[in-house]
Amino acid sequence: MKKAIFPGSFDPLTSGHYDIITRGVKLFDEVIVAIGINSAKKYMFSLEERKKFIEEAFADEPKIKVVSYEGLTVDFCKEIGVDFILRGLRNPADFEFEKAIAHTNRDLAPIETVFLLTSAQTSYISSSIVREVIRNNGDYTKLVPKSVRMK
Repeated sequence: MKKAIFPGSFDPLTSGHYDIITRGVKLFDEVIVAIGINSAKKYMFSLEERKKFIEEAFADEPKIKVVSYEGLTVDFCKEIGVDFILRGLRNPADFEFEKAIAHTNRDLAPIETVFLLTSAQTSYISSSIVREVIRNNGDYTKLVPKSVRMK
């Protein structure tokens, strides 16, 4: 069974994340959306909210699991028996950053990183942009899945 982990803070889940996860499910038997916990980072949404956003967005997809973890992603991969890390690339800067992480991860463990290019429609979306739009009372609804839209 081929499993991949899709790690991130998902603060919040964006349409770009949604796109990568949806496409990743076609490549792997299981995609584990892993919410990384970084005690030094200040989040807009609680861990429970972020987990709920993802679970609701993929409620009808049994091949997707949502978990949280602390520490190195490769250590978590080894702990749960996952051989692949799934990552999305929006632009050349993402590639350079992600390439360095992928090489480091491969030095630390026999984990392969699989990159998917984001779709053209979502390539400009980042969680930080979404948070800024929310903070300034802008219309963020086109940037996130329905599960993230506040009632």
